[in-house]
Amino acid sequence: MEQHKVTEKQKLLNKQGNIAEPGYSTSLVWQYDRADIKAKKIRIKEWDYYIITNQKYALALTLGDEGYVGAISASVIDYTVPFYHTNTAINFFPMGKMNFPVTSEIGDVEWKNKDVFFSFKNDGKTRRLTGVYPKFGKNKEDLSFDVTLTDFPKDSMVIATPFKKKKHFYYNQKINCMTASGSFKYGDKDYIFDPSDSLGTLDWGRGVWTYDNTWYWGSFQAVLPSGTKLGWNIGYGFGDTSAASENMLFVDGVAHKLSQVTFNIPRDKKGNYLYMQPWTFTSDDKRFEMQFEPILDRQAPLDLKVLAMLPHQVFGYFTGEVVLDDGKKIKVEKMIGFAERVHNKW
Repeated sequence: MEQHKVTEKQKLLNKQGNIAEPGYSTSLVWQYDRADIKAKKIRIKEWDYYIITNQKYALALTLGDEGYVGAISASVIDYTVPFYHTNTAINFFPMGKMNFPVTSEIGDVEWKNKDVFFSFKNDGKTRRLTGVYPKFGKNKEDLSFDVTLTDFPKDSMVIATPFKKKKHFYYNQKINCMTASGSFKYGDKDYIFDPSDSLGTLDWGRGVWTYDNTWYWGSFQAVLPSGTKLGWNIGYGFGDTSAASENMLFVDGVAHKLSQVTFNIPRDKKGNYLYMQPWTFTSDDKRFEMQFEPILDRQAPLDLKVLAMLPHQVFGYFTGEVVLDDGKKIKVEKMIGFAERVHNKW
């Protein structure tokens, strides 16, 4: 697959509200501005999603403005038990009131809903994520966190994806493998993120989506036994991706572009997905070949028929091999990442 890399800084949208130059980059060459969007404000979606991981546990945090609904969401995942818990506080019709930054490079966003409070601060050199979620767990345990991310990598996955429907688009950046330090407390247990083995990824999304979509996304970040920081972003399923895929490897902060990657999720005879059975991942350029052994399936379904968010975010062990741009091969032996299939009507 031939892919178009965009290198010149430019406005994301043209005067008609469509992406001016679809493609991918390794930095924020496109400039996003809500004022340039021609679709209705209620259709605009903006979010910052962080996941901080090591090989024992993870903390996922979301601040999101989906137009008609805003969300403050957290997930605690412990691979050793295993268990997870997710809670989301909702506010209605924020429609830009959450004041998300127009760039991921600098800027703060914070939001409060009753006693739930999240703050994501970014001065361009350090990201500090703090917050409290009272009565978060099933037994009304409190969640609090204070995590700092540093060592922003040289490259990231940036993609500008149009939809066939005019005025609809998705602008996305994934920053993998930031060094993480700090901790979170869930109930009476403290979880420590040691910078020697803990990393953070930011999923920064801005756009106007069509109503009914299914997407596939996989993400990995780990410090290998050699000391190398290896990460990847893989995914597909929505929009017009003829200009570029979002598949990319990261080795010590340097990007290596991949072509097409396919998620092979097992199904039963009726076609139902068997998320907790082993998956495989294959690629058309043979540069991403993985086996995947699930540990847990994080589900937080919302199905109101007209409005639905049906995620299956599966955490598990990856084993396989990736090939860099220069042909060098890196093996991965049973290290934890996640892959998901999500169906949204929104």
